[in-house]
Amino acid sequence: MTEIKVIKEDITELTVDAIVNAANTSLLGGGGVDGAIHRKAGPKLLAECRELNGCNVGEAKLTKGYNLPSSYVIHTVGPMWAGGMKNEAEKLMNCYRNSLTIAKDHNLKSIAFPAISTGIYGFPLEDATEIAITATKQFLVENPHTGIETILFVCFDDRTKNIYDKKINKN
Repeated sequence: MTEIKVIKEDITELTVDAIVNAANTSLLGGGGVDGAIHRKAGPKLLAECRELNGCNVGEAKLTKGYNLPSSYVIHTVGPMWAGGMKNEAEKLMNCYRNSLTIAKDHNLKSIAFPAISTGIYGFPLEDATEIAITATKQFLVENPHTGIETILFVCFDDRTKNIYDKKINKN
């Protein structure tokens, strides 16, 4: 049985098998959680990301964690909010599905997600939270033998944590 938890922490400080990076399509670093992960992981992460030739929205790619306490980083590119008119919900769902598929395929036991697309990409937090939880729970139903023991939703602030807590208890 997979344990799903909501925590308020710095994702770059977590000792888990993989943290998920809310990356941009270049995978070469940026602002927010992406910049923090690249700074903490060090220059070897950037060098490995250069070899990946970017990543499309909704897809995910795996790298080592380097100087992070996590062994791996799963980079996924969330959609920019465009008023819900450009299939943003499905693209965001794919971020979670594809990240969890990588975790399953690499026999990872623990994975930590930030609130993908809710920062500068402008996805409404309440909607993004619902999608994150729904996509994760659907994935676990469809893949009952993932080997994933712990899934963390890592919140940057109290507002985000409160919304995740409310939504996770509702679902």
